[in-house]
Amino acid sequence: MESDPVIVKGLQKSFGEQRVLTGVDLSVGKSEILTVLGKSGTGKSVLLRLMIGLEKPDSGSILINGQEVSNLETGPLNEVRKKIGFLFQEAALYDSLTIAENVGFPLKRNAQLSDSERTDKVHQLLASVGLDKDLEKMPSDISGGMRKRVGLARALALDPEIILFDEPTAGLDPITAAEIGKLIVKLRDERHTTSIVVTHDLHAAHHFSDRLVMLKDGNVLIAGTFSDLENSKDPFVVQYLSDAA
Repeated sequence: MESDPVIVKGLQKSFGEQRVLTGVDLSVGKSEILTVLGKSGTGKSVLLRLMIGLEKPDSGSILINGQEVSNLETGPLNEVRKKIGFLFQEAALYDSLTIAENVGFPLKRNAQLSDSERTDKVHQLLASVGLDKDLEKMPSDISGGMRKRVGLARALALDPEIILFDEPTAGLDPITAAEIGKLIVKLRDERHTTSIVVTHDLHAAHHFSDRLVMLKDGNVLIAGTFSDLENSKDPFVVQYLSDAA
């Protein structure tokens, strides 16, 4: 639908001789959790970087809330980015800042809040991911799962309508991975957030995804529910699900 928050048409991206995306088409509905699967090197993370403007496509279109973003200059692009949260694979926290300061960083740069209002907002954000008692800890003092949750709280700071997750459960134990998955669902249910999740974690994806797409050879091989993937007779899909089981 043309009103979908994210619409990608004919997206192509190469790095030198390596063709990574060869004409990707996909759309993500409001409050939908779309998961992007595929083998390493198939362009999953590149797709997210193109959506947030960290890379420019060779051709194709990216519409965010109806606005073409693939060729925006820095100023207008930054305005679009305020509506998009990005959870990097390694959380990308600032090592020299406390947890509270990390979460407050985008508020300090982009929101007109008093110090007390910003402090209250940071507390609320950290409480929403279960870390309101760890405000003054440094990133080096907390576990990988906690860093992911701090990264998520920071991604939520400007109340984004869309959140992009790059391998949110990578390197986590099954219990912590399940907690991250529940947070993604909670965002959909309580904030009506549209989420795009790149992951290798098929078990977690099964529990939090509304719909999934699988990339192969730089394009969408299959799109549908988890059941659609399980019922597919495509040899690549069958092998992928078997290897991930």
